[in-house]
Amino acid sequence: MVPGGTIGFVKTGSVPSVAAGWTVGILYGLGGYRLQSRQSYGVELALLASVVLGGASIPRALRSGKPVPTVLSLISIFGLLVFGNAFRKTL
Repeated sequence: MVPGGTIGFVKTGSVPSVAAGWTVGILYGLGGYRLQSRQSYGVELALLASVVLGGASIPRALRSGKPVPTVLSLISIFGLLVFGNAFRKTL
C-alpha cells in the first residue's frame, strides 16, 4: 500500500493518496509483525487496515469501475474475510 500511495502522490500530487497508502500500509505491516511475533492486537490492526482500505476503495470502485480501486477493493474484502474470521474465533 505504501508504494501505491507514493506513486499516486508523484503522478497526481494527491496528498490523500499518500496519506491513505502510508496509513493502511503501516497498519497492515504492524498487524503482520504483531501476528508473527505472537503479540496481542495483530489481528485487530490488520482488520482495521482492511476496514479503512475498503471504506476508501469500495465506493470509488463502484462509482468509477477503474482497475486500481477495484483491485484495492478486492484486497480489502479478502482482508475483511481472513482477519474478520480470525477475530471472530477470538471471541
